[in-house]
Amino acid sequence: MELRVGNKYRLGRKIGSGSFGDIYLGTDIVTKKEVAIKLECKRTRHPQLHIESKFYKLMQGGVGIPKIKWCGSEGDYNVMVMELLGPSLEDLFNFCSRRFSLKTVLILADQLITRIEDIHYRNFIHRDIKPDNFLMGLGKRGNIVYIIDFGLAKKYKDPHNNQHIPYRENKNLTGTARYASINTHLGIEQSRRDDLESLGYVLMYFNRGSLPWQGLKAATKRQKYERISEKKLSTPFDELCKNHPIEFQQYLKYCRRLRFEERPDYAYLRQLFRMLFHRQGFTYDFVYDWNMLKFGALPATCQTGVADRAIRAAAHTKKQEPDTSEYYTYPLAPEPWVTRAPLWRPYGRDGERVPPRAPPAPPPAHTARDTTSTLPGRPADTADTPDTPPQKDGRRHRQVQC
Repeated sequence: MELRVGNKYRLGRKIGSGSFGDIYLGTDIVTKKEVAIKLECKRTRHPQLHIESKFYKLMQGGVGIPKIKWCGSEGDYNVMVMELLGPSLEDLFNFCSRRFSLKTVLILADQLITRIEDIHYRNFIHRDIKPDNFLMGLGKRGNIVYIIDFGLAKKYKDPHNNQHIPYRENKNLTGTARYASINTHLGIEQSRRDDLESLGYVLMYFNRGSLPWQGLKAATKRQKYERISEKKLSTPFDELCKNHPIEFQQYLKYCRRLRFEERPDYAYLRQLFRMLFHRQGFTYDFVYDWNMLKFGALPATCQTGVADRAIRAAAHTKKQEPDTSEYYTYPLAPEPWVTRAPLWRPYGRDGERVPPRAPPAPPPAHTARDTTSTLPGRPADTADTPDTPPQKDGRRHRQVQC
């Protein structure tokens, strides 16, 4: 018996699952194009899909945001039909023997900072930045990183009066403990700085292959979170980033120095890594490690079939310390889109390609305010307007094992 959703999409095999629902491969009956269909039982204790679908709709139009094709209900299920994407960065990390080259990390960093900036520009914070929540595109968009899973996203600023949510303490841990910011572990309300700090841990995870607080044992989840928090607090950034370019240490130090309401300097953070990319002599050709693995420097258009088979096989291998949190596991290979000339910014805010630029200028000089820092001083006042009481957030906090 053929199962249909919204009288337009044919429901196929299950391709992923998570704490908030299951993901199925679907087909548009008219166009025959494949889509992803996310199902959530209506009887679940804490329904999240309708909330997540609203976030996706608010984010529509941005580069690297999946397109929502249909939302509604079918029988006992809440349903969201969305654009089908490729494998997650966690899947590709496992495929590449759990280590990315510096070139791949820097290309990813440039896009990931921009994705987070775009979400913040729309007055939201993600609150669950991790490799599982970044997916590669397919076809001609195979070089673009997409951000998914807005089940824990939250509005941090009222767009009408421009007022920031207030500083609070004694908050439960929201997100994934492995990549959570130190302030999140300390129970402090999350803001823009926490998304970026989590990204810093993701980048070091890609550089190192693992983080020092992985694999810690404890009798209960609470005790495990406490051990992770203690290990993070006792691991200085110079030790975490040892034997890796100093820019990663500078990035993390900058994020930790941000005030609660302060707007991060996203351009400065991108420039840190672009300058490193330039000094290393890399080419912005969008050839990632997974494109090169096992089939060398073949033209990207010839690699797709091989990559597809390799990643399908890798999808069945056992992951190290799997998360129990939600992520898509699409066993499909991205088709790389290789450019003819290196670009410093491969895409604009509207998705159009931009002409090549000259290498960016060096970072600003040190200020007298902090002579020991390797970072430029902050502007005199980048904080938002005073606090107002936030809207009540009654959603469940997801506490994920590391």
